[in-house]
Amino acid sequence: MDQVKKIADTGAAKAASSLSDEFKKFAFKGNVVDMAVGVIIGAAFGKIVESLVKNIFMPLISFIMPGDQGYAAWKVTVGTKELLYGQFLGEIVNFLIIALVLFLFVVKLLGWLTKSKKQEAAAPPPPPTKEQELLTEIRDLLKNRPAA
Repeated sequence: MDQVKKIADTGAAKAASSLSDEFKKFAFKGNVVDMAVGVIIGAAFGKIVESLVKNIFMPLISFIMPGDQGYAAWKVTVGTKELLYGQFLGEIVNFLIIALVLFLFVVKLLGWLTKSKKQEAAAPPPPPTKEQELLTEIRDLLKNRPAA
């Protein structure tokens, strides 16, 4: 029992408590939680796009390109090595769709939001009220008054 009391008195408990408090402030700060939610939604969105490419777009492209087993089997054989260009093309289409959606969201949607905020900031301030004008006059008169 005395050893526990000694440890608590030394400051080790205070340091552990301080570290715990700092971690709580960091981990539960709004920006970190928002970022974590964004990463999770982004991962889910990536899987949806991947499914769209693999199950919809690439089979449609395989109607145009000849092949018995679909785009995944498209390959070129060089010597004893096989180059699976069908899967690579699927990944390129996947990337292009994600890049397009990000462009539309970040540049167009958020760019529009920032543009409207800039327009609000650039708007001239409203004219001062009568009270503000009177207070300004009083201030100026007090500034110009000779020292007593």
